[in-house]
Amino acid sequence: MTEQPRDWDKELANIDKVISKQAAPVARSPSPERAAPAAPSVTAPTRRGNVVLTWFWVGLAGALAAALPLWPYPKPCGLGLTFFLGATGLTAILGVIAALTSWSHRRGLAQLVSLLIILWAGVVAVREVLPRIGYAKQSLTWLCPAAPAPAAP
Repeated sequence: MTEQPRDWDKELANIDKVISKQAAPVARSPSPERAAPAAPSVTAPTRRGNVVLTWFWVGLAGALAAALPLWPYPKPCGLGLTFFLGATGLTAILGVIAALTSWSHRRGLAQLVSLLIILWAGVVAVREVLPRIGYAKQSLTWLCPAAPAPAAP
């Protein structure tokens, strides 16, 4: 492979020409003394709707998380367990939505609360799942045992 050595100065000069043709000219003020310095914006202004929306999601997830220990239906196995785990998953999903909205709208307390809700939903779910996968001392089943058939007379 006998390639000619490249002339980098020439190629970079060509690139500079192309860039200078494409760049828009910068508008300069007539005198720098008269131009008032722009005040730096530390944070973007928050709209009231954003704050309300963030706290709506946090409140909804928090209400559902608070209701999980008060589940009124039997949940040792079967359909009751399925609905309970579904409610736990929904709580975690709402916690993630609350965390994302609080992160995007820069609400620190709402972020902390939503992360605690996600953690709580995970703890509740793990408490029900681990005995059923054989990881706890007490072993539980996913499905309820079938009732014995009535004896024929």
